[in-house]
Amino acid sequence: MPPGPVRFDVHPDTYRHWSLEIEGSVARLMLDVDEQGGLVPGYELKLNSYDLGVDIELYDALQRIRFEHPGVKAVVIGSAKDKVFCAGANIRMLAQSSHAWKVNFCKFTNETRNGMEDASAHSGLAFLAAVNGTAAGGGYELALACDEILLVDDGSSAVSLPEVPLLGVLPGTGGLVRVVDKRGVRKDLADVFATRADGVRGRTALDWGLVDEAVPRSRFAETVAQRAREAAERSPRPTDDGTEGVVLKPLVRSEGPDGIAYTHVAVVLDRAARTATITVAGPGAPPPDSPEAAVREGAGFWPLAMTRELDDAILHLRTNENTLGTWILKTAGDSDQVAAYDAFLSAHEGHWLIDETRHYLKRTLKRLDVTSRTLIALLEPGSCFAGPLLELALAADRQYMLDGVFEEEQDEQDGDAQPARLRMTAANFGAYPMGNGRTRLQSRFHGAPEHPDLLADHAGKDLAAAEALALGLVTFAPDDIDYADEVRLALEERAALSPDALTGMEANHRFTGPETPETKIFGRLSAWQNWIFNRPNAAGPEGALRSYGTGRRADFDTERV
Repeated sequence: MPPGPVRFDVHPDTYRHWSLEIEGSVARLMLDVDEQGGLVPGYELKLNSYDLGVDIELYDALQRIRFEHPGVKAVVIGSAKDKVFCAGANIRMLAQSSHAWKVNFCKFTNETRNGMEDASAHSGLAFLAAVNGTAAGGGYELALACDEILLVDDGSSAVSLPEVPLLGVLPGTGGLVRVVDKRGVRKDLADVFATRADGVRGRTALDWGLVDEAVPRSRFAETVAQRAREAAERSPRPTDDGTEGVVLKPLVRSEGPDGIAYTHVAVVLDRAARTATITVAGPGAPPPDSPEAAVREGAGFWPLAMTRELDDAILHLRTNENTLGTWILKTAGDSDQVAAYDAFLSAHEGHWLIDETRHYLKRTLKRLDVTSRTLIALLEPGSCFAGPLLELALAADRQYMLDGVFEEEQDEQDGDAQPARLRMTAANFGAYPMGNGRTRLQSRFHGAPEHPDLLADHAGKDLAAAEALALGLVTFAPDDIDYADEVRLALEERAALSPDALTGMEANHRFTGPETPETKIFGRLSAWQNWIFNRPNAAGPEGALRSYGTGRRADFDTERV
């Protein structure tokens, strides 16, 4: 672990490993890793290998392309180092890291790759990997996240997934899934490929479907530029007409030993109870008059500002607070204002900022879905679980909704205290799908597939606890006499259970129905990769991770389990 908490908000001016250049409709992201720029001491980032710090910069660059440069239509991901694209995750870093660090690192990397594919599918951004040399492991997986892969054909440059033969682990950022599910490589050839440490070159890589084009080095730069122009011309994104983007200004955040305060999100830490309470505040004013006014608001536009803060809070807690195993989700504010913003976003679908903001919130909610923490939503008086914020409650493993009001608050307000309400809107029926391609309502009612259609009749209505319970939208609805005790007992019970067992249980329950490449990637990360990373064959004193580069072979336990 680094000496202090890991920060996920960076800026291109401070990048140590990437450069971002914008030329009209084409962006170029060039990887030039600083060998001495590791996030944690103890390893050198040779051959464009990466650690979490490298991926944090990549994530930031992708966000800036989407929000600050709406005229960009194609993104070339390449290398500034001669004959080396990327050697993947740094092995020394993995060998010295804790199990939790390795898995969280792989999870964030996966989410960033998925974000590239989301931009391709929904924002019209085309990604081209310009593989100018060796692309191994996570380096090839970065290329796999792109729409097209161009490999230099020079007799030595290769693509490979050497994790199985060299490290005793799986390609942890979706490599195996993307090879067969995304690129359609035949499974026998995929088997050969994933067990061949030196990978596949040139024409063979093209014939097997591992790359889209093998280009002689003499024509490589010219071909990459031409393919980028062609991809930009095919893009459905609006032609660059000088549209001004939204500058992602640094987050305003204050921290103390017991929590973090943003503008719209607050996090309270209870280390004794091993909980983190995340409260998201609704908007304090109506939405702007037009999308152009939203652009003028910039990073202060409430849905964008709130999502950036929530995203940062999730990443901070996941990476820096591993022992806080239960997250309590709350909201505070006016449901009418939340619903008004939801209607504004829906009405202006097709405007670049509105679409990017909705996709960003979708990805952040997905990040919550795959977080290995217990999620408990508390719906109390003064909350605003409506539309997009209701998705927070639907993402939770359980929901507790107070039936009535707190007697103490009723006395303080001379009998005017209002009970908790929740409100479904159109947002809950398709705008923010999970990784399985289904809404959270569809996943919740997998055993009653007709129920979400019946719930649509209640959209736009404020539902009190009894009705929400009857409709299956909350787990429990105790009154003031029992509410505090029921919530306390649930939190205490959770803290007494095995964190490993809870991670496996929650990951299984959250994603019902058919699998998608995205659920396969995270399911294997939560189960197979988690287990393999912790086995002696990979992580033990004589395991492959520790033996790599020493000249000695790993001593494997040969029992198959």
